[in-house]
Amino acid sequence: MGRNTRKRRSPLATKVIAGAAALAVGGGGLVWANFYASAHESGPSHNRTRSAGAQVATIQCPDVGQKLRKVPRGARAGVDRELAQLDKQITEAYARLASTRQAQAGDASYVQNAILGPLKSKRTAALDRIGTNIRRVGGNAPQGLDRFAGCRGMGVDQPNDGNAGNGQDGQNDGGQGEDGGQGQNGGQGQDGGQDGGQNQGDNGNGAAGPFAEDFVDINDVQPGSRDLENGFAANGDGGSQGSFTAVCGVNENNLFNSDNLIVAPGVDNGAHHTHDYVGNQDNDAFSSDEDLANAETSCQNQGDKSTYYWPVLRLQDGTQEFDAGDLGGGAEGNVGKILKASEAEIKFVGNQQSDVVAMPKFLRIITGDAKAFTNGVANANSSFSCTGFEDRQVTDKYVLCPEGSQVVRTSNFQSCWDGQNIDSANHRDHVAFVQQDGSCPNGFQAIPQLQVRLVYDVPAPTVENGQVQNPYAVDGFPEQLHKPITDHNDFINVMDENLMNEVVDCINSGEDCQ
Repeated sequence: MGRNTRKRRSPLATKVIAGAAALAVGGGGLVWANFYASAHESGPSHNRTRSAGAQVATIQCPDVGQKLRKVPRGARAGVDRELAQLDKQITEAYARLASTRQAQAGDASYVQNAILGPLKSKRTAALDRIGTNIRRVGGNAPQGLDRFAGCRGMGVDQPNDGNAGNGQDGQNDGGQGEDGGQGQNGGQGQDGGQDGGQNQGDNGNGAAGPFAEDFVDINDVQPGSRDLENGFAANGDGGSQGSFTAVCGVNENNLFNSDNLIVAPGVDNGAHHTHDYVGNQDNDAFSSDEDLANAETSCQNQGDKSTYYWPVLRLQDGTQEFDAGDLGGGAEGNVGKILKASEAEIKFVGNQQSDVVAMPKFLRIITGDAKAFTNGVANANSSFSCTGFEDRQVTDKYVLCPEGSQVVRTSNFQSCWDGQNIDSANHRDHVAFVQQDGSCPNGFQAIPQLQVRLVYDVPAPTVENGQVQNPYAVDGFPEQLHKPITDHNDFINVMDENLMNEVVDCINSGEDCQ
Protein backbone atom coordinates (compact mmCIF):
# COMPACT_ATOMS: atom_id res chain seq x y z
CA MET A 1 0.00 0.00 0.00
CA GLY A 2 1.30 3.44 -0.86
CA ARG A 3 1.58 6.27 1.58
CA ASN A 4 1.41 10.00 1.87
CA THR A 5 3.14 10.78 5.11
CA ARG A 6 5.93 12.88 6.58
CA LYS A 7 7.09 10.04 8.77
CA ARG A 8 10.76 9.18 8.75
CA ARG A 9 12.36 6.49 10.81
CA SER A 10 14.08 8.18 13.72
CA PRO A 11 16.75 7.02 16.16
CA LEU A 12 13.92 6.47 18.65
CA ALA A 13 12.34 3.94 16.29
CA THR A 14 15.49 1.84 16.43
CA LYS A 15 15.62 2.20 20.19
CA VAL A 16 11.98 1.18 20.66
CA ILE A 17 12.25 -1.77 18.30
CA ALA A 18 15.35 -3.06 20.03
CA GLY A 19 14.01 -2.35 23.50
CA ALA A 20 10.77 -4.14 22.78
CA ALA A 21 12.53 -7.19 21.32
CA ALA A 22 10.46 -6.81 18.18
CA LEU A 23 10.33 -10.01 16.15
CA ALA A 24 8.39 -10.56 12.96
CA VAL A 25 6.99 -14.07 13.35
CA GLY A 26 4.82 -16.46 11.41
CA GLY A 27 1.58 -15.36 13.05
CA GLY A 28 2.31 -11.77 12.12
CA GLY A 29 2.87 -8.75 14.28
CA LEU A 30 5.32 -7.26 16.69
CA VAL A 31 6.41 -9.17 19.78
CA TRP A 32 6.44 -6.71 22.64
CA ALA A 33 6.43 -9.35 25.34
CA ASN A 34 4.83 -12.62 26.25
CA PHE A 35 3.55 -11.63 29.66
CA TYR A 36 0.82 -14.26 29.71
CA ALA A 37 1.95 -16.50 32.55
CA SER A 38 -0.25 -19.29 31.24
CA ALA A 39 0.17 -18.76 27.53
CA HIS A 40 1.17 -22.38 26.96
CA GLU A 41 -1.08 -23.97 29.56
CA SER A 42 -4.19 -25.94 28.81
CA GLY A 43 -7.47 -25.39 30.57
CA PRO A 44 -10.23 -22.75 30.60
CA SER A 45 -9.32 -19.38 29.14
CA HIS A 46 -10.56 -17.55 32.21
CA ASN A 47 -7.71 -19.08 34.20
CA ARG A 48 -5.26 -17.54 31.76
CA THR A 49 -6.98 -14.20 32.12
CA ARG A 50 -6.63 -14.27 35.89
CA SER A 51 -2.96 -15.18 35.61
CA ALA A 52 -2.32 -12.32 33.23
CA GLY A 53 -4.29 -9.88 35.31
CA ALA A 54 -2.04 -10.44 38.30
CA GLN A 55 0.90 -9.05 36.32
CA VAL A 56 1.94 -5.63 35.15
CA ALA A 57 0.76 -5.76 31.56
CA THR A 58 0.85 -2.04 30.88
CA ILE A 59 1.32 1.39 32.45
CA GLN A 60 -1.47 3.62 33.70
CA CYS A 61 -0.78 7.33 34.06
CA PRO A 62 -3.10 10.25 34.77
CA ASP A 63 -4.18 11.89 31.51
CA VAL A 64 -3.06 15.42 32.28
CA GLY A 65 -4.45 16.81 29.03
CA GLN A 66 -8.02 15.93 29.99
CA LYS A 67 -7.57 17.49 33.42
CA LEU A 68 -6.53 20.93 32.13
CA ARG A 69 -9.47 23.32 31.96
CA LYS A 70 -8.04 26.84 31.64
CA VAL A 71 -4.93 27.35 29.57
CA PRO A 72 -4.34 30.85 28.14
CA ARG A 73 -4.44 30.82 24.37
CA GLY A 74 -0.86 32.10 24.19
CA ALA A 75 0.37 29.13 26.23
CA ARG A 76 -1.48 26.35 24.42
CA ALA A 77 1.20 25.60 21.83
CA GLY A 78 3.83 25.11 24.51
CA VAL A 79 1.46 23.14 26.73
CA ASP A 80 0.44 20.87 23.85
CA ARG A 81 4.11 20.12 23.14
CA GLU A 82 4.65 19.12 26.77
CA LEU A 83 1.52 16.97 26.77
CA ALA A 84 2.88 15.21 23.68
CA GLN A 85 6.14 14.73 25.55
CA LEU A 86 4.22 13.01 28.37
CA ASP A 87 2.71 10.62 25.81
CA LYS A 88 6.16 9.89 24.39
CA GLN A 89 7.51 9.17 27.87
CA ILE A 90 4.75 6.62 28.50
CA THR A 91 5.40 4.95 25.15
CA GLU A 92 9.10 4.59 25.96
CA ALA A 93 8.38 3.32 29.46
CA TYR A 94 5.94 0.75 28.09
CA ALA A 95 8.55 -0.49 25.61
CA ARG A 96 10.95 -0.95 28.52
CA LEU A 97 8.28 -2.73 30.57
CA ALA A 98 7.59 -5.13 27.72
CA SER A 99 11.26 -5.91 27.02
CA THR A 100 12.47 -6.61 30.56
CA ARG A 101 10.31 -9.52 31.71
CA GLN A 102 13.25 -11.69 32.72
CA ALA A 103 14.74 -8.91 34.82
CA GLN A 104 11.33 -8.33 36.44
CA ALA A 105 11.08 -12.04 37.28
CA GLY A 106 14.26 -11.85 39.32
CA ASP A 107 13.47 -8.61 41.14
CA ALA A 108 10.03 -7.79 42.55
CA SER A 109 10.93 -4.10 42.80
CA TYR A 110 12.28 -3.83 39.24
CA VAL A 111 9.18 -2.24 37.72
CA GLN A 112 9.04 0.46 40.34
CA ASN A 113 12.76 1.18 40.52
CA ALA A 114 13.73 0.84 36.87
CA ILE A 115 10.57 1.95 35.06
CA LEU A 116 7.95 3.77 37.11
CA GLY A 117 10.40 5.74 39.27
CA PRO A 118 12.34 7.23 36.34
CA LEU A 119 9.08 7.83 34.49
CA LYS A 120 7.76 9.84 37.42
CA SER A 121 10.88 12.02 37.40
CA LYS A 122 10.52 12.74 33.69
CA ARG A 123 6.83 13.50 34.07
CA THR A 124 7.52 15.85 36.99
CA ALA A 125 9.87 17.88 34.80
CA ALA A 126 7.33 18.04 31.96
CA LEU A 127 4.56 19.10 34.37
CA ASP A 128 6.84 21.84 35.71
CA ARG A 129 7.33 23.08 32.15
CA ILE A 130 3.56 23.14 31.63
CA GLY A 131 3.26 25.44 34.64
CA THR A 132 6.08 27.62 33.32
CA ASN A 133 4.38 27.95 29.92
CA ILE A 134 1.16 29.11 31.57
CA ARG A 135 2.84 31.58 33.92
CA ARG A 136 4.98 33.00 31.11
CA VAL A 137 1.89 34.52 29.48
CA GLY A 138 0.45 35.78 32.76
CA GLY A 139 -1.82 32.82 33.49
CA ASN A 140 -2.34 30.96 36.75
CA ALA A 141 -0.91 27.48 36.56
CA PRO A 142 -3.06 24.80 38.21
CA GLN A 143 -1.98 24.02 41.73
CA GLY A 144 -0.51 20.63 42.52
CA LEU A 145 0.18 19.48 38.97
CA ASP A 146 2.96 17.30 40.31
CA ARG A 147 0.38 14.99 41.89
CA PHE A 148 -0.24 13.68 38.38
CA ALA A 149 3.38 12.62 37.90
CA GLY A 150 3.11 9.12 39.37
CA CYS A 151 2.04 6.14 37.28
CA ARG A 152 1.23 2.55 38.18
CA GLY A 153 1.26 -0.89 36.68
CA MET A 154 -1.96 -2.39 35.38
CA GLY A 155 -3.12 -5.88 34.43
CA VAL A 156 -4.51 -6.72 31.01
CA ASP A 157 -7.97 -7.49 32.39
CA GLN A 158 -8.16 -4.43 34.66
CA PRO A 159 -9.82 -1.58 32.74
CA ASN A 160 -9.46 1.56 34.78
CA ASP A 161 -12.29 2.44 37.13
CA GLY A 162 -11.98 6.12 36.26
CA ASN A 163 -9.56 6.92 39.09
CA ALA A 164 -6.36 6.91 37.03
CA GLY A 165 -6.03 10.03 38.50
CA ASN A 166 -3.28 10.52 40.86
CA GLY A 167 -1.11 7.50 40.36
CA GLN A 168 -0.74 7.50 44.14
CA ASP A 169 -1.12 3.78 44.53
CA GLY A 170 1.75 3.28 42.14
CA GLN A 171 4.25 4.91 44.42
CA ASN A 172 4.87 2.08 46.81
CA ASP A 173 4.81 -1.08 44.76
CA GLY A 174 4.50 0.06 41.17
CA GLY A 175 0.88 -1.01 41.16
CA GLN A 176 1.91 -4.63 40.99
CA GLY A 177 -0.02 -7.63 42.15
CA GLU A 178 0.52 -9.34 45.47
CA ASP A 179 3.27 -11.46 43.96
CA GLY A 180 5.21 -8.41 42.84
CA GLY A 181 3.31 -8.28 39.62
CA GLN A 182 5.37 -10.86 37.84
CA GLY A 183 3.96 -14.28 38.56
CA GLN A 184 6.30 -17.14 39.27
CA ASN A 185 8.06 -16.97 35.94
CA GLY A 186 7.93 -13.31 35.09
CA GLY A 187 5.10 -13.78 32.68
CA GLN A 188 7.19 -15.75 30.27
CA GLY A 189 5.16 -18.94 30.09
CA GLN A 190 6.11 -22.38 31.31
CA ASP A 191 9.29 -22.44 29.30
CA GLY A 192 10.52 -19.24 30.95
CA GLY A 193 10.04 -17.25 27.78
CA GLN A 194 12.56 -19.12 25.67
CA ASP A 195 10.41 -18.63 22.60
CA GLY A 196 10.22 -14.87 23.14
CA GLY A 197 6.50 -14.98 22.49
CA GLN A 198 6.87 -16.67 19.14
CA ASN A 199 4.31 -19.40 19.77
CA GLN A 200 1.59 -19.42 17.15
CA GLY A 201 -1.10 -19.04 19.78
CA ASP A 202 -0.44 -15.36 20.35
CA ASN A 203 -0.11 -14.30 16.69
CA GLY A 204 3.23 -12.76 17.56
CA ASN A 205 1.40 -9.93 19.29
CA GLY A 206 2.59 -10.55 22.82
CA ALA A 207 1.54 -7.79 25.14
CA ALA A 208 0.39 -5.60 22.27
CA GLY A 209 -2.97 -7.43 21.99
CA PRO A 210 -5.76 -7.86 21.17
CA PHE A 211 -6.69 -11.06 23.02
CA ALA A 212 -9.50 -13.58 22.72
CA GLU A 213 -11.39 -11.80 25.50
CA ASP A 214 -11.56 -8.69 23.31
CA PHE A 215 -13.89 -10.39 20.80
CA VAL A 216 -17.57 -11.29 20.92
CA ASP A 217 -19.84 -13.12 18.49
CA ILE A 218 -22.41 -10.60 17.23
CA ASN A 219 -25.11 -13.19 17.93
CA ASP A 220 -24.24 -12.93 21.64
CA VAL A 221 -24.86 -9.15 21.70
CA GLN A 222 -28.38 -8.23 22.77
CA PRO A 223 -30.40 -6.13 20.31
CA GLY A 224 -30.85 -2.58 21.53
CA SER A 225 -28.05 -2.86 24.05
CA ARG A 226 -25.04 -0.61 24.35
CA ASP A 227 -22.39 -0.48 27.00
CA LEU A 228 -22.17 3.30 26.89
CA GLU A 229 -24.73 5.96 26.04
CA ASN A 230 -22.60 8.97 25.06
CA GLY A 231 -23.76 10.59 21.89
CA PHE A 232 -26.23 7.92 20.91
CA ALA A 233 -29.44 9.76 21.74
CA ALA A 234 -31.75 9.56 18.73
CA ASN A 235 -31.13 12.87 17.01
CA GLY A 236 -33.28 13.95 14.10
CA ASP A 237 -36.67 12.78 15.38
CA GLY A 238 -38.07 16.12 16.48
CA GLY A 239 -36.87 19.67 16.06
CA SER A 240 -34.70 19.22 12.96
CA GLN A 241 -35.19 16.05 10.98
CA GLY A 242 -33.13 16.51 7.82
CA SER A 243 -29.66 15.33 6.97
CA PHE A 244 -26.65 16.16 4.85
CA THR A 245 -24.31 13.46 3.54
CA ALA A 246 -20.70 14.33 2.68
CA VAL A 247 -19.34 12.01 -0.02
CA CYS A 248 -15.59 12.03 0.51
CA GLY A 249 -14.39 8.53 -0.40
CA VAL A 250 -12.48 5.96 1.66
CA ASN A 251 -8.95 7.39 1.51
CA GLU A 252 -8.27 6.31 -2.08
CA ASN A 253 -5.29 8.70 -2.04
CA ASN A 254 -3.61 6.68 0.72
CA LEU A 255 -3.14 9.66 3.00
CA PHE A 256 -1.77 8.27 6.25
CA ASN A 257 0.29 9.68 9.11
CA SER A 258 0.61 9.28 12.85
CA ASP A 259 0.18 12.98 13.65
CA ASN A 260 -2.76 14.57 15.42
CA LEU A 261 -3.32 18.20 14.47
CA ILE A 262 -5.97 18.68 17.16
CA VAL A 263 -4.20 17.24 20.18
CA ALA A 264 -0.54 17.65 19.26
CA PRO A 265 -0.11 20.48 16.72
CA GLY A 266 3.49 20.92 15.64
CA VAL A 267 4.53 17.52 17.03
CA ASP A 268 5.68 14.75 14.69
CA ASN A 269 4.07 11.37 15.57
CA GLY A 270 1.82 13.02 18.15
CA ALA A 271 -0.79 10.25 17.89
CA HIS A 272 1.61 7.26 18.16
CA HIS A 273 -0.73 5.42 15.78
CA THR A 274 -1.62 5.76 12.11
CA HIS A 275 -4.73 7.60 10.92
CA ASP A 276 -6.87 7.26 7.81
CA TYR A 277 -7.77 10.67 6.31
CA VAL A 278 -10.65 11.63 4.05
CA GLY A 279 -11.63 15.10 2.98
CA ASN A 280 -8.78 17.57 3.45
CA GLN A 281 -5.56 16.45 1.78
CA ASP A 282 -3.13 18.63 3.74
CA ASN A 283 -3.68 17.40 7.28
CA ASP A 284 -0.59 16.75 9.35
CA ALA A 285 0.80 18.10 12.59
CA PHE A 286 2.17 21.21 10.91
CA SER A 287 -0.93 22.31 8.98
CA SER A 288 -2.23 25.77 9.81
CA ASP A 289 -5.86 26.81 9.41
CA GLU A 290 -4.74 28.63 6.28
CA ASP A 291 -3.16 25.42 4.95
CA LEU A 292 -6.41 23.56 5.56
CA ALA A 293 -8.47 26.26 3.85
CA ASN A 294 -6.22 26.23 0.76
CA ALA A 295 -5.87 22.45 0.47
CA GLU A 296 -7.46 20.06 -1.97
CA THR A 297 -10.26 17.79 -0.78
CA SER A 298 -11.40 14.28 -1.59
CA CYS A 299 -15.03 15.32 -1.03
CA GLN A 300 -17.29 15.55 -4.07
CA ASN A 301 -18.51 18.94 -2.90
CA GLN A 302 -15.36 21.04 -3.23
CA GLY A 303 -16.71 23.48 -0.67
CA ASP A 304 -16.06 20.83 1.99
CA LYS A 305 -12.39 20.89 2.91
CA SER A 306 -13.10 19.46 6.35
CA THR A 307 -10.79 16.80 7.65
CA TYR A 308 -12.30 13.54 8.85
CA TYR A 309 -9.84 11.08 10.37
CA TRP A 310 -9.74 7.95 12.50
CA PRO A 311 -7.23 5.24 13.51
CA VAL A 312 -6.69 2.66 10.80
CA LEU A 313 -8.02 -0.86 11.23
CA ARG A 314 -5.41 -3.60 10.74
CA LEU A 315 -5.44 -7.32 10.23
CA GLN A 316 -2.60 -8.78 12.27
CA ASP A 317 -1.61 -11.36 9.66
CA GLY A 318 2.14 -10.79 9.38
CA THR A 319 1.92 -8.29 6.51
CA GLN A 320 4.79 -5.79 6.52
CA GLU A 321 3.07 -2.49 5.79
CA PHE A 322 4.83 0.66 4.62
CA ASP A 323 5.11 1.78 8.27
CA ALA A 324 6.35 -1.54 9.67
CA GLY A 325 9.56 0.08 10.91
CA ASP A 326 8.17 3.53 11.69
CA LEU A 327 7.04 5.24 14.83
CA GLY A 328 3.27 5.16 14.92
CA GLY A 329 3.39 1.88 13.03
CA GLY A 330 5.31 -1.31 13.71
CA ALA A 331 7.88 0.39 15.92
CA GLU A 332 5.08 1.08 18.39
CA GLY A 333 3.15 -2.18 18.11
CA ASN A 334 0.72 -1.24 15.33
CA VAL A 335 1.32 -4.12 12.96
CA GLY A 336 -0.24 -5.99 10.07
CA LYS A 337 -2.23 -5.17 6.97
CA ILE A 338 -4.08 -1.85 6.92
CA LEU A 339 -7.69 -2.50 5.98
CA LYS A 340 -9.31 0.21 3.90
CA ALA A 341 -13.01 0.75 4.52
CA SER A 342 -15.31 -0.44 1.75
CA GLU A 343 -17.74 2.31 2.76
CA ALA A 344 -17.27 5.56 4.69
CA GLU A 345 -20.64 7.17 5.31
CA ILE A 346 -20.25 10.71 6.67
CA LYS A 347 -23.58 12.27 7.59
CA PHE A 348 -24.75 15.34 9.51
CA VAL A 349 -28.15 15.13 11.24
CA GLY A 350 -30.33 17.32 13.44
CA ASN A 351 -31.49 17.71 17.02
CA GLN A 352 -34.58 16.26 18.68
CA GLN A 353 -35.63 19.48 20.35
CA SER A 354 -34.56 22.39 18.18
CA ASP A 355 -33.18 23.69 14.93
CA VAL A 356 -29.42 23.59 14.50
CA VAL A 357 -27.06 26.52 13.99
CA ALA A 358 -23.99 26.68 11.77
CA MET A 359 -20.71 25.26 13.03
CA PRO A 360 -17.92 27.82 13.12
CA LYS A 361 -15.14 27.30 10.61
CA PHE A 362 -12.19 25.33 12.04
CA LEU A 363 -14.27 23.89 14.87
CA ARG A 364 -12.45 20.85 16.25
CA ILE A 365 -14.22 17.85 17.76
CA ILE A 366 -12.83 14.57 19.10
CA THR A 367 -15.24 11.79 19.99
CA GLY A 368 -14.13 8.72 21.88
CA ASP A 369 -10.90 8.35 23.85
CA ALA A 370 -7.70 6.83 22.48
CA LYS A 371 -6.65 6.12 26.08
CA ALA A 372 -9.93 4.75 27.42
CA PHE A 373 -8.37 1.48 28.62
CA THR A 374 -6.20 3.33 31.16
CA ASN A 375 -8.30 6.50 31.50
CA GLY A 376 -11.64 4.82 32.14
CA VAL A 377 -14.72 4.76 29.95
CA ALA A 378 -16.16 8.23 30.61
CA ASN A 379 -15.25 9.52 27.13
CA ALA A 380 -15.42 6.26 25.18
CA ASN A 381 -17.87 6.67 22.32
CA SER A 382 -17.50 4.38 19.34
CA SER A 383 -19.13 1.03 18.68
CA PHE A 384 -18.68 -2.12 16.63
CA SER A 385 -21.38 -4.09 14.86
CA CYS A 386 -21.99 -6.19 11.74
CA THR A 387 -24.02 -5.45 8.64
CA GLY A 388 -27.44 -6.99 9.06
CA PHE A 389 -27.08 -6.76 12.85
CA GLU A 390 -26.75 -3.00 13.43
CA ASP A 391 -29.41 -3.02 16.12
CA ARG A 392 -26.63 -4.69 18.15
CA GLN A 393 -23.80 -2.33 19.08
CA VAL A 394 -20.90 -3.02 21.45
CA THR A 395 -18.23 -0.61 22.65
CA ASP A 396 -15.75 -2.73 24.58
CA LYS A 397 -15.45 -5.68 22.17
CA TYR A 398 -14.50 -6.33 18.58
CA VAL A 399 -17.25 -8.28 16.82
CA LEU A 400 -17.14 -11.63 15.07
CA CYS A 401 -19.52 -11.42 12.11
CA PRO A 402 -21.15 -14.37 10.33
CA GLU A 403 -20.23 -15.23 6.76
CA GLY A 404 -21.48 -12.58 4.34
CA SER A 405 -21.62 -9.87 7.02
CA GLN A 406 -19.13 -7.01 7.33
CA VAL A 407 -17.65 -5.24 10.36
CA VAL A 408 -19.12 -1.78 11.08
CA ARG A 409 -17.50 0.99 13.16
CA THR A 410 -19.82 3.82 14.24
CA SER A 411 -19.01 7.17 15.87
CA ASN A 412 -21.66 9.79 16.69
CA PHE A 413 -20.09 13.11 17.63
CA GLN A 414 -20.97 15.72 20.24
CA SER A 415 -23.68 17.97 18.80
CA CYS A 416 -23.85 20.89 21.24
CA TRP A 417 -21.46 23.88 21.01
CA ASP A 418 -20.68 26.56 23.57
CA GLY A 419 -21.25 29.30 20.96
CA GLN A 420 -17.80 30.82 21.40
CA ASN A 421 -14.80 28.53 21.01
CA ILE A 422 -13.52 26.35 18.18
CA ASP A 423 -11.41 24.37 20.67
CA SER A 424 -10.67 24.15 24.39
CA ALA A 425 -7.67 23.35 26.56
CA ASN A 426 -8.65 19.69 26.92
CA HIS A 427 -10.27 19.60 23.43
CA ARG A 428 -13.62 18.62 24.97
CA ASP A 429 -15.18 21.42 27.05
CA HIS A 430 -16.26 23.58 24.07
CA VAL A 431 -18.67 20.86 22.86
CA ALA A 432 -21.09 18.55 24.64
CA PHE A 433 -23.42 15.64 24.05
CA VAL A 434 -27.16 16.14 24.11
CA GLN A 435 -28.97 15.48 27.37
CA GLN A 436 -31.28 12.53 27.89
CA ASP A 437 -34.23 14.34 26.32
CA GLY A 438 -32.16 15.30 23.27
CA SER A 439 -31.70 18.95 24.22
CA CYS A 440 -28.39 20.73 24.72
CA PRO A 441 -27.08 21.68 28.19
CA ASN A 442 -27.58 25.27 29.36
CA GLY A 443 -25.25 27.64 27.56
CA PHE A 444 -24.86 25.31 24.55
CA GLN A 445 -26.65 25.38 21.23
CA ALA A 446 -27.39 22.56 18.81
CA ILE A 447 -25.15 22.12 15.78
CA PRO A 448 -25.34 19.47 13.03
CA GLN A 449 -24.32 16.15 14.54
CA LEU A 450 -21.60 14.34 12.62
CA GLN A 451 -22.12 10.59 12.33
CA VAL A 452 -19.40 8.42 10.80
CA ARG A 453 -20.15 4.84 9.77
CA LEU A 454 -17.27 2.74 8.42
CA VAL A 455 -17.76 -0.70 6.86
CA TYR A 456 -14.93 -3.22 6.40
CA ASP A 457 -14.45 -6.56 4.70
CA VAL A 458 -12.56 -8.31 7.50
CA PRO A 459 -11.54 -11.97 7.36
CA ALA A 460 -13.17 -13.39 10.50
CA PRO A 461 -10.61 -14.19 13.23
CA THR A 462 -10.85 -17.61 14.81
CA VAL A 463 -11.03 -17.98 18.57
CA GLU A 464 -10.27 -21.41 19.97
CA ASN A 465 -9.22 -22.52 23.45
CA GLY A 466 -8.79 -18.94 24.60
CA GLN A 467 -6.53 -17.98 21.68
CA VAL A 468 -7.33 -15.68 18.76
CA GLN A 469 -5.72 -16.19 15.35
CA ASN A 470 -5.29 -13.38 12.82
CA PRO A 471 -7.22 -10.79 14.84
CA TYR A 472 -8.13 -7.34 13.61
CA ALA A 473 -7.70 -4.25 15.77
CA VAL A 474 -7.68 -0.46 15.66
CA ASP A 475 -4.34 1.29 15.87
CA GLY A 476 -3.61 2.82 19.26
CA PHE A 477 -1.07 4.00 21.77
CA PRO A 478 1.06 0.92 22.54
CA GLU A 479 0.23 0.88 26.24
CA GLN A 480 -3.51 0.65 25.41
CA LEU A 481 -3.04 -2.97 24.20
CA HIS A 482 -5.27 -2.41 21.15
CA LYS A 483 -8.41 -2.52 23.25
CA PRO A 484 -11.60 -1.81 21.24
CA ILE A 485 -12.76 0.65 23.92
CA THR A 486 -10.03 3.03 22.65
CA ASP A 487 -11.58 3.56 19.20
CA HIS A 488 -12.14 7.23 18.41
CA ASN A 489 -12.78 9.72 15.61
CA ASP A 490 -11.67 13.27 14.82
CA PHE A 491 -13.10 16.17 12.82
CA ILE A 492 -12.10 19.71 11.86
CA ASN A 493 -14.80 21.72 10.09
CA VAL A 494 -13.44 23.42 6.98
CA MET A 495 -16.67 23.91 5.03
CA ASP A 496 -17.06 27.24 3.31
CA GLU A 497 -19.83 29.51 4.57
CA ASN A 498 -22.22 28.77 1.71
CA LEU A 499 -21.97 25.01 2.14
CA MET A 500 -22.38 25.18 5.92
CA ASN A 501 -25.50 27.29 5.46
CA GLU A 502 -26.80 24.69 2.99
CA VAL A 503 -26.15 21.92 5.55
CA VAL A 504 -28.09 23.83 8.21
CA ASP A 505 -30.98 24.63 5.85
CA CYS A 506 -31.30 21.00 4.74
CA ILE A 507 -31.38 19.72 8.29
CA ASN A 508 -33.78 22.35 9.63
CA SER A 509 -36.17 21.97 6.67
CA GLY A 510 -36.29 18.18 6.98
CA GLU A 511 -34.60 17.51 3.64
CA ASP A 512 -31.98 14.85 2.89
CA CYS A 513 -29.17 16.41 0.88
CA GLN A 514 -25.64 15.69 -0.25
